[in-house]
Amino acid sequence: MASSALARISNLQRHIDPTESNHNKGGSDGFCGDLIKISPEVSEALSRGDAVVALESTIISHGMPYPLNLETAKEVEAIVRTNGAVPATIAILDGIPCVGLSMEELERLAILGKRVQKTARRDIALVVASRKNGATTVSASMFFASMVGIPVFVTGGIGGVHRHGEHTMDISSDLTELGRTPVAVVSAGVKSILDIPRTLEYLETQGVCVAAYKTNEFPAFFTETSGCKVPCRVDGPEDYANVKLKLNTGVLFAVPIPKEHSASGSIIESAIQRALKEARDKNITGNAETPFLLSKVNELTGGASLAANMALVKNNALVGTRIAVALAQLRKSCNKVGNAESVS
Repeated sequence: MASSALARISNLQRHIDPTESNHNKGGSDGFCGDLIKISPEVSEALSRGDAVVALESTIISHGMPYPLNLETAKEVEAIVRTNGAVPATIAILDGIPCVGLSMEELERLAILGKRVQKTARRDIALVVASRKNGATTVSASMFFASMVGIPVFVTGGIGGVHRHGEHTMDISSDLTELGRTPVAVVSAGVKSILDIPRTLEYLETQGVCVAAYKTNEFPAFFTETSGCKVPCRVDGPEDYANVKLKLNTGVLFAVPIPKEHSASGSIIESAIQRALKEARDKNITGNAETPFLLSKVNELTGGASLAANMALVKNNALVGTRIAVALAQLRKSCNKVGNAESVS
């Protein structure tokens, strides 16, 4: 058993070498090398250069209760398809990283819920080696998306610097992943349970371009504004695509929650403060803290925060898909020009 686990870790290490990440985007068997299982739909889209949108699975297993999580996952994938791209939900199933899930696999994740291990980049080797199921966070989803060549990833909100992070050093691996993985992340900003100003400072240190959609202010997940200005504003998907093409690190595209779904900032903030106090009293820390806080805030707001969460995820999927389509069209156009020039 130990030797089998060791062999799987060794196999994983060979494949996470950055120099190999763009060499094989999936063969006819639907696998990237012999590590990542890519669905036929995603594999075909990538081979044609069509738009593909990566989606995380933590929101399915840890972000919402069943069956609401399954319904939301299906609706988000439908939004991506309706607007011209192929959805690629990412998860680890029985130790195999999967890019693009079937309806049966989505339902399996939704039913298992929190029994599926929340998997950030640091956890990938363990989950794969032990043949467990893993719900990928932003950092792990970005990692696998980059490996198979998917340039756009949609989520609800990214992790960040936790409140009082200057004392605890509790900083999400999402931020360092953005600094080293060339994937565009579309989110409603940073979860408002976190320290938004310090998160933006940390992203600056990591060299991450932060752009906001049709606004000059960084959104605060449940609400449209945070009081923090952004260094870059874009007003359409083509602008996003142009920004993405010119950088080798990740890019954070912050999309404000639609006004009609925006929760009252004071109500949310009051709930957050109460949830934070309870988390401290119960000594809830690490990767268990964010799910606890989101669940508690939803409870304290009478379900308003969960409804807002669902709305912003769907809106992000719409905007992210338009970015992916614009980026695919731009790349195809560039390839045509390049081919014409080489012929001449």
